[in-house]
Amino acid sequence: MEIITNVTEGVINKAAKALKDAHLVAFPTETVYGLGADATNETAVGRIYSAKGRPTNHPVIVHISSIKLLDKWAIEIPEYAINLASEFWPGPMTLILKRSNLAEDFITGGQDNVGLRVPNHSIALALLTEFEKLGGYGIAAPSANRFGAVSPTTAKAVNRELCNFLQIEDLILDGGQCLVGVESTIIDCVKDYPVVLRPGAVTIEMIETITSLQSSTKFNKNLTKASGLLESHYSPKAKVIICADVEPGEGFIAMSTTLTPDGVIRLAAPTDIEQYARDLYSAFRDADIKGIASIKIVPPEGNGLAEAIRDRILKASSR
Repeated sequence: MEIITNVTEGVINKAAKALKDAHLVAFPTETVYGLGADATNETAVGRIYSAKGRPTNHPVIVHISSIKLLDKWAIEIPEYAINLASEFWPGPMTLILKRSNLAEDFITGGQDNVGLRVPNHSIALALLTEFEKLGGYGIAAPSANRFGAVSPTTAKAVNRELCNFLQIEDLILDGGQCLVGVESTIIDCVKDYPVVLRPGAVTIEMIETITSLQSSTKFNKNLTKASGLLESHYSPKAKVIICADVEPGEGFIAMSTTLTPDGVIRLAAPTDIEQYARDLYSAFRDADIKGIASIKIVPPEGNGLAEAIRDRILKASSR
């Protein structure tokens, strides 16, 4: 496995060829780092599941370079989904659509739908474009971590998490820290109206403004499978406790306006919601590196991105 910090045009070409040869490439997006494989190669995608320890009935998101490839992977695309893609792609939004024949069971977890996204990161887009020049149609790329663990927002975190599960031919492309820091909004577009399966930086208010439709957050969790829907997810080794009271020796995450009690290990003190999202996972990982047993956390208030942060904190605390 090779970590490449200077991602040049030549490196992008090398990574695209590695994908065509069924190797794995971890790469940055604006949300978190993804662990990528050729989305049409069952053997390569199988290696993602193996490296992550991910259940094979759990679908993976396919990343494409532009909206122009949407109809390669999906059929019967509703107009409101086209409007969402036109407005928010490239960006932190995944659309769930009826799958085409290109989206096979090893991508969809045996479901009739497929998740698609155009990431908003120069390295990710360059890799996707180069891969398509070589005959690829998309890159399957769940977060580059072990299943259920904290998503990585730096290449260093990817290496620490997966170095024992990758092969010598696999690559990690270092694009610095991810700008958003939490995973994409997932929107089910199979119905006549959008259903938000996972909150993210594209908010319900933004969705309803673009579609002129009332969206929903209600769905049958026993029937719907998508990334990040398990009750326990995004969890560090440390126990995460939603609580304002914190004891000496414990880790602590809260907005900067909340003072740090004596003897407490401050892991993050974000000054705004965007920084909270960007720093949350790195703070979780920092706690594990320091061997902290428990993290007390005060979730942010408000709507929009704050809802996505609270969703991740709740799932992390459910372990």
